[in-house]
Amino acid sequence: MSQAITAFPHNFRAVVLGSSGALGQAFVQLLAADPRCASVMGFCRSSAPALFLEDEPSIIHCAQEVASGGAVHLVIDATGALVIDGRGPEKRLEDINAESLVRAMQVNAIGPALLMKHFVPLMVRDQRCVFASLSARVGSIEDNHKGGWYSYRASKAALNMLIQSTAIEVHRKRPLAVFAALQPGTVQSRLTQAFADQASAMAPLDSAARLLQVLDSLPSTGRAHFVDYEGRAIPW
Repeated sequence: MSQAITAFPHNFRAVVLGSSGALGQAFVQLLAADPRCASVMGFCRSSAPALFLEDEPSIIHCAQEVASGGAVHLVIDATGALVIDGRGPEKRLEDINAESLVRAMQVNAIGPALLMKHFVPLMVRDQRCVFASLSARVGSIEDNHKGGWYSYRASKAALNMLIQSTAIEVHRKRPLAVFAALQPGTVQSRLTQAFADQASAMAPLDSAARLLQVLDSLPSTGRAHFVDYEGRAIPW
């Protein structure tokens, strides 16, 4: 399976952060098969250099590795976790645990913020460039109709705000930059296996291919997009 991206120039460079996850691997595979993509670099805990969201020096090291090859057009942040340190999402207010809440913020919001801090400056200035992070529909404040999942919802909502603020600032120097918070759908992965029927979930390659199509079509507006894998806007 290949996924040609047409909005970037020929020989564009891409980076996938969190490349060992189900969707991260799928993005790397699709971009590597795209004849227009000159190179795709993937970083994760087991890559060389290794990437640890909780360790900013490791993020800096990975960014330096990318910078040595020149500017990039596409950065995909495929990191994030629903179950952290063996603890899943809370169903009730009384289940909130301070440590779990802090860890969710660290993994799903603070880590991605540091990724933006160090990888956004590597993106091209005078051509279209895209930074996209895997968010979640449950991170939408307006779309929250069921409650629960406090730490995960809050951390993804925080991620969305960080992406929006970054988009507004970066647009001043990179007017062709696009920022997106992506809802990938329910995908067959370790993240979803305890919470969703894997038989009815999308294959990672299917979700990643759809998300790349969406990213290929998003305009630069000076603000971030919050969209699902079919390109439908999600309320913030």
